[in-house]
Amino acid sequence: MARMSKGAVVTGSGQGLGKQIARLLSDRGFTVLATDVDLAKAQETAEEIGGFALAVDVRDHAQVQAAAAAIVERAGSLDVWVNNAGVLVTGPAWEQDEAQRRLMIEVNSIGVMNGTVAAINTMKDAGGGHIVNIASLAGLVAVPGEAVYAGSKHAVLGFSLSTAADLHLAKIRNIDISCICPDGIWTPMLHDKLEDPAAALSFSGKLLTAAEVVKAVGQVLDKPRQVTAVPRWRGVQVRALDALPDLALKALPLAVGMGRRTQKKLVRKGLQP
Repeated sequence: MARMSKGAVVTGSGQGLGKQIARLLSDRGFTVLATDVDLAKAQETAEEIGGFALAVDVRDHAQVQAAAAAIVERAGSLDVWVNNAGVLVTGPAWEQDEAQRRLMIEVNSIGVMNGTVAAINTMKDAGGGHIVNIASLAGLVAVPGEAVYAGSKHAVLGFSLSTAADLHLAKIRNIDISCICPDGIWTPMLHDKLEDPAAALSFSGKLLTAAEVVKAVGQVLDKPRQVTAVPRWRGVQVRALDALPDLALKALPLAVGMGRRTQKKLVRKGLQP
């Protein structure tokens, strides 16, 4: 097949961060397939950026593989795949029902695995490419109130780094995997947690704009990097806490208190993402 253009797929691109990543790729000259479990939202993104849309539930490998085939058919190649789709349900694990726990693991972890595998199978014999997995600082450290979510994001890091190692050992050097680990992002998903005390730790650091995370995505597209924390100082901070879990437990009340104050401040101001 003749190469027509650069092709990119962004999962969960119906709104928020995913939509802005899709716009970044479009601005860089990619033909972008916007996917979302909500087709209407994916189509809205596609219309805004001049791409095309497909309804994809990332938990279903067949649907994910169909997205890979669709971008190759439209653009002639798959050059970038961004696993962005994610869900967050807060609260202690023992207060969540099985369906909630399964949803987070299947979307946040298995969805990334499905996307990564589909991308590798499409890229490895066709010129290579770059897989960008949107993880979270919750993938680097303990997060009270978000135990299952943090577990799902730890899985993203472990899977991504291990798969990158497998590619290296298999001498497949034309595929890069980069993980972005942002602090709390001021998107509709986080806005919905403003009055939820269990989500306080997501508000305890620097509340990021989607644009700041998109900038980090652009940077790893230019120069692949296995793990990028956003902001980087928070990455250093949480890795230190992760290395000293007993100290981290003692510091948690302070961090949670900071997060609750930020939540209440945002509620008072009535700010929107």
